[in-house]
Amino acid sequence: MLKVKVNLPTGQAGNQKEHVIELENASGGIIDGKAFAWDVIEVKNGSFHVIKDNRSYSVEVIKADATEKSFLVSVNGNKYQLNVKDKYDELLKSLGFDDLNAKKVNEIKAPMPGLVLDVRVSEGDTVKKGDPILVLEAMKMENIIKSPTDGTVKKINVKKGLAVEKNQVLINFG
Repeated sequence: MLKVKVNLPTGQAGNQKEHVIELENASGGIIDGKAFAWDVIEVKNGSFHVIKDNRSYSVEVIKADATEKSFLVSVNGNKYQLNVKDKYDELLKSLGFDDLNAKKVNEIKAPMPGLVLDVRVSEGDTVKKGDPILVLEAMKMENIIKSPTDGTVKKINVKKGLAVEKNQVLINFG
């Protein structure tokens, strides 16, 4: 089950709609309690030709953010912003854990023991959520540690070449 919030193009009534979608297989499912069937062919990477209810649609994924589960798509030239929630998002919401990412993050800790290969920020830098902060090597793999939130780097507690332990504070935010 997916809940999809659709921001309609500017000028359309009710500028936002939410639909409940259950995909049963690649050729159909249920939207808002009504069965549907469609034929979808990927024309090229990110572009699709869809036939639904004897109508043809040209669909292109313009931008996709899998972490935020948001997508900007063009359907026959009209752009739509989609925000998707699955059953796990709904479970987290029902348990009161849906706003954990909105909370202030004061520090970034090492997710695993490893070796700091690179520090990509300096004290005083302003970072956005998802910006690369540092590179940590663990089990012969390079892991890019990204900022979990927008903020300013207050203090860097590690340097290139330093071995760190799991949960060691790497960077403090101000």
